[in-house]
Amino acid sequence: MNEEIENNLHREGIVLALNRKRAIAFFIDEILLSILLTVALWDSFADAQTVEELIDITNTFVLEYMLMKIVYQAFFVMQYGASLGKIAMKIRVIEIESMQTPNVLVALNRSIFRVVSEMIFYLGFLWGLLNPERQTWHDKTARTLVVDA
Repeated sequence: MNEEIENNLHREGIVLALNRKRAIAFFIDEILLSILLTVALWDSFADAQTVEELIDITNTFVLEYMLMKIVYQAFFVMQYGASLGKIAMKIRVIEIESMQTPNVLVALNRSIFRVVSEMIFYLGFLWGLLNPERQTWHDKTARTLVVDA
């Protein structure tokens, strides 16, 4: 682990969040956002007659869904230091430099690169599993860590 990060965490009495907690938080957030998308598009889904039509409707709104994910992640990380899934798992996001909740630009950077990482076969998330600081690509670009709350 990076010595500077390790010293800062030790000095503040902060522990990195387990990958298992992060994964569960990810799935909670994905389920919530999927439900929100389904509710928003319910009329369109109800009119669909085949599975292919459902897929076409979903594909039509993929950019809006990505934007919704970016806004959701950025807002909650900036406002509360954690998304709803992270709050449920009692973990939070902090900036490495200040050990505080990320500001709006850091939260936005993190949320954009989170979506990019998802689009590239979740490789950024895999990176986090292999990284000693448990930093995903979006954590690296935003200079953040996910820690126990």
